[in-house]
Amino acid sequence: MKWAGSDPLYINYHDNEWGVEVHDDRLLFEFLVLEGAQAGLNWITILKRIFP
Repeated sequence: MKWAGSDPLYINYHDNEWGVEVHDDRLLFEFLVLEGAQAGLNWITILKRIFP
């Protein structure tokens, strides 16, 4: 979890979403769109939009 650092958003994302198997098509599509939207942005920027 070294990459998560001490930011609570990163820690929550690491512990509850990253690496968790997903079988829901809508959620998979959401992740695909978020990854595409992330191009050129820091992931923390995306996380702040997901979890305001």
